[in-house]
Amino acid sequence: MELELAALINTTKQQQRDAHAPRLSPGMQELVKRQHLASLLHSADPMSRLEGGLAVNCRVDLDNKSIVEAASAATFFRGYESLLPGRALDKVGLVSATASGICGGVHATASALCLEMALGIKPPPFGIVLRNLLLSCQYLSDNCMHLFVLAGPDYSQAVIEKTNPDIWTRAQQSKSQFVHLHGFSRISDIMVELNKGTGSLYREALQMVSLARQAYVLLGGKYPHSESIIPGGVSITADAHKLAEFSKLLQPFMEYSQKAAAIWDDVFDFMLAANPRYEDLGRSDASLLDFGQWDHPDHYDGRYQTCDIWGQYRWSTPAAVINGKLACISLSQLNAGMEESLDYSFQTRTNIPDADLIKQDPLGNAISERHPWNKKNQAIKNTNANAYSWGSSLTWRGHNFEVGAYARLYLTAAAQKIPRSPYLHATGSSLNFLLNGSAKQALELEWHIPDIWNTFARNRARAYALAFNLAVTQENIDSACRLLAAGETKTHAADANTNEAQTKQLGVGLWGASRGFLAHWAVINNQQIENYQIAIPSRINAGTTTPARTPGPMEKALLNTPILETGFRTADDFAAIDIQRTIQSFDPCMNCTAHVLVNGSEQVLSKVVDTSFVPK
Repeated sequence: MELELAALINTTKQQQRDAHAPRLSPGMQELVKRQHLASLLHSADPMSRLEGGLAVNCRVDLDNKSIVEAASAATFFRGYESLLPGRALDKVGLVSATASGICGGVHATASALCLEMALGIKPPPFGIVLRNLLLSCQYLSDNCMHLFVLAGPDYSQAVIEKTNPDIWTRAQQSKSQFVHLHGFSRISDIMVELNKGTGSLYREALQMVSLARQAYVLLGGKYPHSESIIPGGVSITADAHKLAEFSKLLQPFMEYSQKAAAIWDDVFDFMLAANPRYEDLGRSDASLLDFGQWDHPDHYDGRYQTCDIWGQYRWSTPAAVINGKLACISLSQLNAGMEESLDYSFQTRTNIPDADLIKQDPLGNAISERHPWNKKNQAIKNTNANAYSWGSSLTWRGHNFEVGAYARLYLTAAAQKIPRSPYLHATGSSLNFLLNGSAKQALELEWHIPDIWNTFARNRARAYALAFNLAVTQENIDSACRLLAAGETKTHAADANTNEAQTKQLGVGLWGASRGFLAHWAVINNQQIENYQIAIPSRINAGTTTPARTPGPMEKALLNTPILETGFRTADDFAAIDIQRTIQSFDPCMNCTAHVLVNGSEQVLSKVVDTSFVPK
């Protein structure tokens, strides 16, 4: 593993080019400039600003049915990091947890982990388990939302009959492979029930989302901005009765997870059979990274010095796969290799004197001057002519990577480090799940690492992520029951002594959201925040070009995407469904519009991508 890591670093150094060379054509530069000016003048509603905005700019050749250029641009400066320096430590979580309007619980946890590490706080086992259960509720909610409310309608009868009438005709004649699991005899029956608003699968998903949120509220109180997650554990209590009610609320997810996996296996297998070129939709070399989630109560102590040990016992394994090869399973090395580039961003980096740079992590691993611990934001005053986004490029050892619910399956399966469990098992090429169905009927599922990484592979894995979440949930419910039986009811540790002035302390919350890894980095000096940085999954996937001029993850996937839509004659009829499906496969948590510049003209088509569902 060390030799492979060294080879990756050397390869990256050889690939470095002039980071300031223009990447976009004049037409795309003009499109980005117009879009950026519009975003500055646009008065967005507060809910939109909670998430930020995303604009995906593409130049398409409709004659050759190809995407010529792609640039994903964050349209707002989020700037939560600028709110935290100088604040007292007891206020950090309340501010940082609002970094997302829909994922507050996971941000609260990442912030708590960050402060636990910096201040030396070790949560009690029962508090760790309750945090894990709350995390699973949020994942179940978000995965159902993505699969059937946001991305699902892209494969519905209403869309496919319009964009690919030949495929719709074939769907009406194609029998389902897994009718015994989901009840739909033909592929067309599934597609009808995926229709937005009216389809039974769409409506059922909303009911499942509600169940997951009810379960969260039962244990954690207010949702999404829970205040029960604190450094040192959780501020809530639970007993055997509450755990039984929690388990009962989530029981319907067992059969539902099997049904969801079968539906998407049927849809994607059919689409690939109907047109094998769908293999190239959003195609990329599999480069994935995740810090792992769901801490083991017997091993987690919150210290950076032991993070490689407790990281290996997480129920989702910390790891990196670069170009399809397992490159790292060390949590400290994953963190130390992070670099954030602003070479194509409207943001400006504050210059930190060399003497003040953090050059090593607490284990002595070298870190870059571009590591988040060394990044500070200053007032916006940017003269970078090549900037096209308020986002950045986050890389590991110079390589960009994707993050997502799918990354957790891929990395956990490949690493084979998951703790022994009766509910899940990693084989090196797959993950096996054994769930408790109704009437104590065992439900078995297996997800395989795909040979080709593309749009369908991302969403297929996300369907199986429901079973992954439930297997871990079962494991943690068992742990909670064992702890209660042993008299372990303490849910949080006493606060560390924050009155005594101390030297500089480093913390990082290496965690995750449903959409992928999540990290909060803090530098604390004299018990105040000196620096605080946040990395969120949507900004990583929609990141800018790297210093080596490699396109960001979403940009690269779009550049490899063929236009397979057949139901248009002119640009005015073009639905850009293949572009939309690829964007959706990354599950962005922010409002998104695809701006499509038609090659050889000045015509720009704007397509709203429904990526941020807010209940009315």
